[in-house]
Amino acid sequence: MLLAAENASASVFNGFDIFMLIFTVLIMIGLVRLLMARPKKNLFAIAFTIVALAVFLFTDYVMIFEVWAGK
Repeated sequence: MLLAAENASASVFNGFDIFMLIFTVLIMIGLVRLLMARPKKNLFAIAFTIVALAVFLFTDYVMIFEVWAGK
């Protein structure tokens, strides 16, 4: 009975998950725009964006494959 109540109250999908996916897409767009800059590239901004994208991609991977598909 306790196990059934636990499964009924646990939700796999959270509303914040959509924002995580949207932010990941926005960071990808920002990286492409930084790499397409013609006169002078801002290397610090490119490196920072790559690190942020790696963190968000890892978080999205865990969110989708471990949490959503895990249940």
